[in-house]
Amino acid sequence: MSHIIAVINQKGGVGKTTTTLNVAAYLAKAGRSVLVIDADPQANATSGLQINKHELDHTLYDVLFQRAKLTDVVRTTNLEGLHILPSNADLAAAEIDMVSSSSRELILKNSLTNQSFDYILIDCPPALGLLTVNALAAANKILIPVQAEYYALEGLSQLLAGVQQVREGLNPDLMLLGVVLTMYDSRTSLSTQVKEEIQKHFGDKVFDAVIPRNVRLAEAPSYGKTILEHDKWSKGARAYKHLTQEVMKRAEQ
Repeated sequence: MSHIIAVINQKGGVGKTTTTLNVAAYLAKAGRSVLVIDADPQANATSGLQINKHELDHTLYDVLFQRAKLTDVVRTTNLEGLHILPSNADLAAAEIDMVSSSSRELILKNSLTNQSFDYILIDCPPALGLLTVNALAAANKILIPVQAEYYALEGLSQLLAGVQQVREGLNPDLMLLGVVLTMYDSRTSLSTQVKEEIQKHFGDKVFDAVIPRNVRLAEAPSYGKTILEHDKWSKGARAYKHLTQEVMKRAEQ
């Protein structure tokens, strides 16, 4: 059975896409077959893997509404073992179109039936709408990136309440894989304070790996590359390699 991980936080700009792509890259490097699902209408994961989102014939939207088979829409990437189910702005209409669908919360889950990837990582939009609910219903694990900034914990209680509702009503197998601190600056007392708060709330669910603020990490998407391809010796690359090792240990134990 695939490890299906929803990378989720309703706040924008916390490193969801960066975490999704770089963990996916290191999973592929470790010999796992990996599918990234770009479930965010901004489609940053798609362009972050050097796919032009403006030139796609079919996307996740077409798979959700049975206009195309998943196997026909999935694209290979420059990294062996890493695939993506791409998106573009069309996905923004999915929230509206899903409302009238029967079993609307399970559309993505049903689309993933019989997939044989070792890992499926879903890059969720920064909102608790139907796309995110579909991701949570399809996943068996969630990974929450939390930015090391003042309002880091704001909204997390609402997010966790939403996750609990999905667990109770749609997906009892959904579990929290872990919380990862992103954009961490060890020079500031604020980052240290946020880290302590996160550890107080989540205990051993907090990953040991901490993702630093790192220029090489920030510029990699502009080249359509993961940090593994862009600068594998950078601090950001080492942090994501460490995080991926923890993800595999927790998921596969």
